Amino acid sequence: MRSRTNRAIWALKLLAVAASLPASALAMELKSSSFENGGTIPLRHVLNSLGCEGQNVSPALQWSDAPSETKSFAVTMFDPDAPTDSGWWHWILVNIPANVTNLDERSQPRDALATNTDFGISGYRGPCPPVGAEPHRYVVTVYALDVSTLPLAVTSSGAMASFMINSHLLAKTSITGYFGR
Repeated sequence: MRSRTNRAIWALKLLAVAASLPASALAMELKSSSFENGGTIPLRHVLNSLGCEGQNVSPALQWSDAPSETKSFAVTMFDPDAPTDSGWWHWILVNIPANVTNLDERSQPRDALATNTDFGISGYRGPCPPVGAEPHRYVVTVYALDVSTLPLAVTSSGAMASFMINSHLLAKTSITGYFGR
């Protein structure tokens, strides 16, 4: 009985310490000036191929409150609603230096690497769901990593990049935009 009481007291103390920390110490934050979290992705960021008539411009992103031990970042855009068994990778950008905390539209830091998307080519490829489908969710995630570079190539698949990212994950934050046609 005594050990349960001690564990309960310890757990309450831990919760009290966590509650006293600023929110920024508990989680990374991600924002975009290109679209609101939960909002519609503008045509500017939609694919300009496969029947879609967007401009294929990658969104602007700003993130903060990464762990102090962060050595690099990765950014992905993933469509979990794609009519496949495994979703669809639209953007995978890794090896973003730890001192970079924002991306302008159409930008890629000099040392960063864009790996293959599920379109079979690297770089940003915007939303383009099937005509008549419910709007798809496009999840943009920024990952704080414990290594400066991931051993990936431009030809690496989304699955391989995701595996490597998650193997070195310190923290992550996401926003979701919607697009349908």
